[in-house]
Amino acid sequence: MANSSAGRLYVVATPIGNLGDFSPRAVEVLRACAVVAAEDTRRTGVLLQHFGIATPLRSLHEHNERLRATQLTSRLLAGDSVALVSDAGTPAISDPGFDLVAAAVAAGIEVVSIPGPSAVIAALSVAGLPTDRFCFEGFLPARGAARRTRLAELAAETRTLVFYESPHRIAETLADCAQAFGGTRFAAVARELTKLHETVYRGTLAELGTRAAVDTDLARGEIVLAVAGAATAVAADDASLDRVLQLLLAELPLKQAARLAAAILGVRDNEAYKRALLLQRDLAEKSAASDSQS
Repeated sequence: MANSSAGRLYVVATPIGNLGDFSPRAVEVLRACAVVAAEDTRRTGVLLQHFGIATPLRSLHEHNERLRATQLTSRLLAGDSVALVSDAGTPAISDPGFDLVAAAVAAGIEVVSIPGPSAVIAALSVAGLPTDRFCFEGFLPARGAARRTRLAELAAETRTLVFYESPHRIAETLADCAQAFGGTRFAAVARELTKLHETVYRGTLAELGTRAAVDTDLARGEIVLAVAGAATAVAADDASLDRVLQLLLAELPLKQAARLAAAILGVRDNEAYKRALLLQRDLAEKSAASDSQS
């Protein structure tokens, strides 16, 4: 039950590029609140100035969120209403905000959504991929080995996959996706959505990877990557098992690779382990043969 004497926490979506997407309701709420908790006060300050909003700002970002959540919850309990915003889009969606929302809920404070722009939904709506069921993965790991391991885990996912990615990693990520999912899987790269240079690149992962290597514009700005899900769940045949094991063995110890492959494909651990041993042995023999010929 909500605390009737407390203020309200408003989770307010802000434009991801085009200021025309900011709703009149959002403007009204920001004006009425006692304080606006913002990921970057300088960036949000520009937004507030544009709409003539004079509400005080307080920073709330990944480095101070827990402390700020405690402070703002105290203000909410005292009767102040607080608006939560991120730099762009909907707060707490791969952005700061979860700790504050969770603290408010735990304290019995009413939390109200002021919906609006979301890069995930905007990209899905124009990607040309199935949208009835999708899986939002946020940012993939920055390190190559961890990224490839996570993609291998997603190889059997039948829902459309949606990722955020930084421009300087998009070419590597497309190559890793093609390796993990197969180069013929359809995908879309949506960049700078709602902005002047908005572009959506569509094609197979192999085609998009090739384009990313030569088209510098593809690797600029804010990027959302949407990838078609597997047509059917990956069958646990020898070819599928070999493919997943080869990807994992390149990055992980044998036992860990076998255990992860078994989980991905739904096979027994000992079956995956035996196959991993054979693959590792074959690889060692090929390497030895190559060394003897050189």
